[in-house]
Amino acid sequence: MIMKKLLSFTCLLLVVLSTLSACGGAKFDASKDVTIVAREDGSGTKDAFMELIGLKGQPDPTKNLSMQNGTAAVLTEVKGNPAAIAYESLGYVTGDVKKLKVDGVEATAANCKSGTYKISRPLSVVYKESSLDNAATKAFFDFLKSKDAQTIISKEGYVSIVDNAADYTIDGSLSGIINISGSTSLKPLMDEFVAKFRDLQPNITVNAAGGGSGQGYKDAEAGVSDFGMISAEYNPETAPSCTYYTVAKDGIAVIVQKDNPLDNITLEQLKNIYDAEAAKAPAWSDFIKD
Repeated sequence: MIMKKLLSFTCLLLVVLSTLSACGGAKFDASKDVTIVAREDGSGTKDAFMELIGLKGQPDPTKNLSMQNGTAAVLTEVKGNPAAIAYESLGYVTGDVKKLKVDGVEATAANCKSGTYKISRPLSVVYKESSLDNAATKAFFDFLKSKDAQTIISKEGYVSIVDNAADYTIDGSLSGIINISGSTSLKPLMDEFVAKFRDLQPNITVNAAGGGSGQGYKDAEAGVSDFGMISAEYNPETAPSCTYYTVAKDGIAVIVQKDNPLDNITLEQLKNIYDAEAAKAPAWSDFIKD
């Protein structure tokens, strides 16, 4: 009789523990202050996120801040901290955390591509159409549109916007020098392009330098660079003799722990969370209503 009661109690305990595990454990505590997770200074993701939510160039908030160096550290912090909110490049976000909708729109590559998800931006090259008269320059431009480039874009966590791209055709007779400068946000991806292109076309030298989007416009307009890199919507007035090509899009997801019941956040709320001038760190109850 005692053994039967012990077995019944054990079974009941296992059912309770299983139910708690399935439900994510204890109930989410919305009274806790939001842990504001930010990337390290110099991160292109950080610069893009702050610009897109309207806080370009501003410092991080000091209240309840958790500074993390690199994608892996951000994901680890969010996974282990129920009160955390963070941002990370869409392609690098794993299923261990939860992506929030922003203004009701899911953070997906398709929504970044269509422009409906607002925390995304185009990464483009500005150039003079006449520069494509040079065979080596045209070869690199064709590579940017190729299947090879789209593979790199996806692998590096960016959003490809080219459908049914063709394989790149190598022309071993080509040689020359191509100069590229501008956006530091696009440069890491461009460096990957350059490395692959060098393998395919070893007789063509491609030099890629940073300097910012403004420098990219300036160099392309002046003919100093064959391609100027920019990381915002193209402004024809800044380089009136040029045109542009959007290489990829950079989508940034807003993430929380999977147990967090919040599903949607607005751009204005994100701005308030990451605003260094905010009077205090918000609590989750400011966003999660009973």
